Formats: sequence, structure tokens, C-alpha cells
Amino acid sequence: MLERLMQRKNLKYLIPILVGTLLVFSFKLFGPQEEKEQVIFSLVRDALTNVHLQPKAVDNELSAQVYKNYLESLDYNKLFLTQEELDQLAPFKLQLDEALNQNNTAFFELSYALITSGIERSKSIYTQLLSQPFDYNKTEYTWTDAENKTFAPDEATLVDYWRLHLKWRIINRIHEKEQAQDEDIENGDVEEVKSFEDFEKEAREKELELQDEWYSDLMDVTRLEWFGMYMNAYCEVFDPHTNYLAPQQNEDFEMSMTGQFEGIGAQLKKEGDYITIERIIAGSACWRQGDLEAGDKIIAVAQGDEEPVDVVGYKISEGIKLIRGKKGTEVRLTVKKKDGSRMIIPIIRDVVELESTFARSVVLDGGIYDRKSAETKGNIGTKTGYIRLPKFYVDFYKSTNRNAADDIKAEIEKLKAEGVDGIVFDLRSNGGGSLQAAIEIAGLFTDKGPMVQVKNFQSGTRPKSNRGNKIYWDGPLVILVNEYSASASEIVSAALQDRGRALIIGPSKSTFGKGTVQNMFDFDRAVGSNMNAIKPLGAIKITTEKFYRINGGTTQLQGVIPDISLPGAYDLIEIGEKEYDNALAVDFVEKATYAVHKEWNKPFERAKKNAAKRLETESTYDAFKDYAQWIAEGDKDKRIPLKYETYVAFQDSISDASEAFKNINKAPDSLGIVPLPDHLAMFESDSAQADIYQKWYKNLSRDLILREGVKVVNDLVK
Repeated sequence: MLERLMQRKNLKYLIPILVGTLLVFSFKLFGPQEEKEQVIFSLVRDALTNVHLQPKAVDNELSAQVYKNYLESLDYNKLFLTQEELDQLAPFKLQLDEALNQNNTAFFELSYALITSGIERSKSIYTQLLSQPFDYNKTEYTWTDAENKTFAPDEATLVDYWRLHLKWRIINRIHEKEQAQDEDIENGDVEEVKSFEDFEKEAREKELELQDEWYSDLMDVTRLEWFGMYMNAYCEVFDPHTNYLAPQQNEDFEMSMTGQFEGIGAQLKKEGDYITIERIIAGSACWRQGDLEAGDKIIAVAQGDEEPVDVVGYKISEGIKLIRGKKGTEVRLTVKKKDGSRMIIPIIRDVVELESTFARSVVLDGGIYDRKSAETKGNIGTKTGYIRLPKFYVDFYKSTNRNAADDIKAEIEKLKAEGVDGIVFDLRSNGGGSLQAAIEIAGLFTDKGPMVQVKNFQSGTRPKSNRGNKIYWDGPLVILVNEYSASASEIVSAALQDRGRALIIGPSKSTFGKGTVQNMFDFDRAVGSNMNAIKPLGAIKITTEKFYRINGGTTQLQGVIPDISLPGAYDLIEIGEKEYDNALAVDFVEKATYAVHKEWNKPFERAKKNAAKRLETESTYDAFKDYAQWIAEGDKDKRIPLKYETYVAFQDSISDASEAFKNINKAPDSLGIVPLPDHLAMFESDSAQADIYQKWYKNLSRDLILREGVKVVNDLVK
């Protein structure tokens, strides 16, 4: 019976069958809220232990991990609970495995009482602390990362934690106000110059207002949302991409997946106290603006020229309310970049620009224009085709029925008609999408056969092959990737690398390293109509499959290592899947049977040697070594100085370095761009699209990595 349930066709029935018998007769013992929690607990348990790709033993080791995860998420900034209070939870540390099996919520009940009491206590603490100025001449520090802090041993130390936390926020706000005033003075826009004391008083008043808002928001967090946090403490032990989504979170997730709301077009996640950019939606308003990047932390949100609202500590749902808005209106995001610098990014809200999410191409004429000497260098006779694919889409809209594989095929045909000698296929920052699209796209460049292997708990490991018999491009092929090329992008890159069909150019380490796939299970459907009274129950996003290369290796954690590695900003720090706790481990499977394009062995070796020689003498990339070192040093030192003069010097040093490295990704020379005939025809009838494409051409012409791709194509053509 269980073996039949594990078959893919019966997966949708798995959860209701597993939990139905257990739950039907048990709820009259509880009230409606407890009843709902019992159901959710059972559903999460059965999903994790029966559906997850790699179920874990429910034992003391799991219990200890859940305990640690939960305490970190319950009070990440360590501002609400003392170690004395947490000691009340310590007896449960090795009992949470039994709690999962027995639907025992005693640990949650106690933790919920403690956190709500701690939040209530915080109001009197911050109100008292903000009633008078801090000592801004005292040498002391706070942490940029709460993981470096321990919980306060007692209430007196907790108050001091609050003091340091609030002092940091106040001096940060004073510094920003002083900077803005200096700029206004420079521009002659200031009627009355304010003193440090003026800014300090205003900053404390504003901070009290914000803390009161956050306090109110925290008191509004429902018990079910806190319970969802508890459920996620279990989910995170299994892997970082498995999550329980409480009903409101599930609704927000579904909305974000459709892309059919007006806003900036970024997917957000919560990291400690910060709302962080997880992904930029291709074609969106912020994608077109260009400054916002994955990993940026949002510090403040302003509506046009209005006063910015500090959103550090905000819930994602509250942050989204401020960021979303009507098409055509402006939102200004103050963000903290990965290098520690701050930037104000103005974005005009819009719906997702669908045309920009699709594949598109252009011809690069092979000549490189040196801006200093005003001369054109390089292999002038070589024409390189360039194709950009932002995501792997399928049936994006039923009315157009477009899919990435067909669109890439069409772009190849356009480039062939223009007589290109080689193609650069750009998958940088492409986070993935359709598995089938990835398989079919890889098949456009190589022989029929397996492109990836997939393993799940139902049918083991099996190869996935493309169905087409025709190779659409058999000439020189270069693929561009970066640290944020993930999932389907890694499948295509790995398949064509293993088959000896393409040279991969990218970061010195590897691509993102996500070799897993998740499925959504809606709990409301799982329990059926007999439990309508306690719905909604939310959903679980759970890892059910893992990808492997056709050579038997895996992209999980390892990513794809480029054939030609270029220096980058993140060379000295960990980035990608490796950053996550409990990421699934690297393992291997049997090698699939596939053909290798041996005719490219010699041209590829020649191109790699030429690229290595260029990198030895190319001064353009030297700045990346300094930049990477600077980022790595900042990543080690997690302290923030709280003496005002020291803080200002600290921030100024970050700003100076950020300014010095601002144009690091831009080449000193320009590539020649030749628009395709269909682009020129479109420009005559659509000025808006013309503007979008002209900006794209300009960015491409100065793209440092693309320039190297063109040089590699030139080497392959020789």
C-alpha cells in the first residue's frame, strides 16, 4: 500500500491518506485554535517524514537542531528574552522529536507565553531609553550580525542590549541627516542649518515613533504565525528550501509567483532584522532601473520625495505594503549593499515588462572600440551572436503560448540569418525555471540524449533527454554564468560542458549550487471538506527531487565550475547554496550514456590558454582582487562603532571604497552593437521599446564579462 502511495500519480493523495485516520477522532478534546495547530503539526510531520527527498531520523539530534533553529527565529536580535527565561525551555531540548510524533505543543505554549511577555516588556525599556540622549563620545560597539551575540544573562543586560541597539539606530539616522544637509548646503537649498543636537532630538522622536509602530505590529502577530515559525524550525532541519507557509504567507507567495501586481518586481525575504532582496524579477521596474541586486538589504522606503520610513525590523508583509503601489508612482529604497555601502535607489513602479523577460538577441560586430585611443581593435571580420535568457519560462501567457526553448530556437535562426560566426549565450543571474525548457534548450546545441539526471524518493535516478533530433547551432558556443546562475541555468551549463559542446565563462569559484527542486502542497486540499471549520491551514513547500549531471556529479553545493574563470567581487567569501544551513550534501550517481563533441577539444584548449594569457596581462581585472579583499575583510569584522566620530569615519570609508569600485564591471572600451532587423522595425512603431533596447545596447557595449566572451569566440573561430 505504502509503495503505491509513493508513485508520482498518487502523490496528490498522499497527505490526506497519511493523516486522515489519526486526526478524525481527536479534535473534540481541543478548542478551534489548538485543533488547527494539531492538524498543521500532523501535516507538516507527515510531509517531512514521507514526502521529503531525504527524510531525517526523528531523534535527539533532530530535536536539538529544531530547538536551536526555533530560539534563533523566535528572538533573532536577542532583544526580548533573557537566558534566565530561556532556561525554562531547556528541558525540552531533547524532547522535540517526541513532540513531533505525538503532536505535543507544550514547548510551543511555553515559548509563546515567554515571547509575548518579552515583547510587552520591551515597550517600557525602549520608551525609557529614548527619553534622553545617549553618550555619543563613549567608545563601544554593537554587532552587525545578531548571530555573534549571546542572549542577555539577565534583565539588566537585556536593557543594555537595547541601549546599544537604539544608539546605533540613532547615530545612523543623525549621520544620514547630516549628509543630506551637507548636500543641500552645497546646492544652496538650505534655509536653516540644523545642529547635531537638533538632529539627535529629531532622531530619538522618530525612533520612538517607529518602535511604537513595530511594537503594535508585533502585538498583532497572530498565534498561528508564531506557530508557523515553530513549524519552520522543523522544516529548516531538513533543508533550507523546505518551508511551512501560514495562510497569509501562502497567499503572498502565490501572488508573488504570478507577477500580476503593480510594484517594483522584486522577491523579498526576511534575514534577521532586515527585509532582503532575494531575487529580481526579469523585466520588472527594478530590473530595468538596474541598481537593485539580490542580497541588498532594505533600510528605508520613501514615497517619492516624502520622508523615508525606516523598515529595519519590519515584517515582510508590512514592508511590501510600503513598496507596492500604483503604476507610474515613484518609490525610493535606501539599501545596504553587500559591500556595506548605502545607496538610495529611485524606482518607478510598473507591472512586469513581459517582453524583457523573454529571450532576445543582438549581433556584436567583433570589433572593440578603445575609448582612450579612439581606435577599433580585435578581429573585425568576426561577427558574434549574443542571446540573453533571463529565466526558463514555459507557457508564460496562454494567449501567446511562448516558451523559452522555442524562443531561443527563433533567436538562433535570426543570428544565423545575419551570418554570425559564434554565439555567446548569457545565463548570468538566471535563477532557473522550467526543467523541460532547460533540457530542450541544451538540445538545440548538441546531439539527442540525456541532459540531466533526476532522483526522487519514488523512482530513484533516471536520465532526462531532449526530444528533438535537430542541432540548431553547431558552431562556436560560449556560455556566461555568475554566482546567481542557478537550477535550470546550471543544468544547461553542466550538460553542454560535460558533452564538450560549450566553454563556460564565469566566477572564479562556481555558480549558485542549487541542485534541488521543490513542490507545493496545499494543506486545505489535503484534509478535504470534513475540516472546513478550521481552514485555512496554509501549505508546505518541500524538496522532493535532486538534479545530477550526466557525468554523475551534482550541481548541488558544487554548482558549475567555469572553464574560464574571471576575478570577481565575491571570490573570497562564500556565496550561494553553501551559505545555507542544512543544505543537502554532495553525492554522486552513475554516469549516463551520452556523446561527447571531441572535435572541439583542440579549439577549446587553445581558447582557454589564450584567455589565461590575457588574464595575466589584463590590468582591467586587477581592481577585482582589491574589491574582493575589501569585501572579505568587512565580512570578518561584524562590529559597528558607536562613538559618533568613529562611526562617521567608518561609514565614510565604506562610501569612499564603494565610489572607487563603482564602475568595476564596466569595460574601458566598447563593443560594437548591431541591432537585428526585427528590432529596427519595432523601434519605428514603439518608442518605449526603443528606449528599453537602447539602454540594453549601451549596457552591453561596456559589459566587461561579455567583452571576454567575444574574445573567446574570436579564439574559437580562428
